[in-house]
Amino acid sequence: MQHKQLSQGRWFDLSFFEQMANVGSEVERAISWKKKDNKEYSQLAIDRALELLTLTIDDRKNSNRLKEVVRVYEVLNDYFYGNNQYQSTNSLWQKYFYNFAFVARRNIV
Repeated sequence: MQHKQLSQGRWFDLSFFEQMANVGSEVERAISWKKKDNKEYSQLAIDRALELLTLTIDDRKNSNRLKEVVRVYEVLNDYFYGNNQYQSTNSLWQKYFYNFAFVARRNIV
């Protein structure tokens, strides 16, 4: 576990949008390293993203969003580690997570 401090409670104080924006930051890093052909750093970043998604799944306040978050976890795994059977793209992930960052930054929720 790379986010020990977050897993001990701080993560659960963040809103759903803040949590997903943080996941998106790690996904953005993974994409950036992937484009630079640095598989090691890309893998470390996506592992951090998946760890944060697991914490998001474990957060009880997100129970009504569980289906979406679990699906994101599955499709991210497929994109970075699988055969990309869902035909994800870097652009798709960037657009998806941008919305969470926008809402989190604007404190709309």
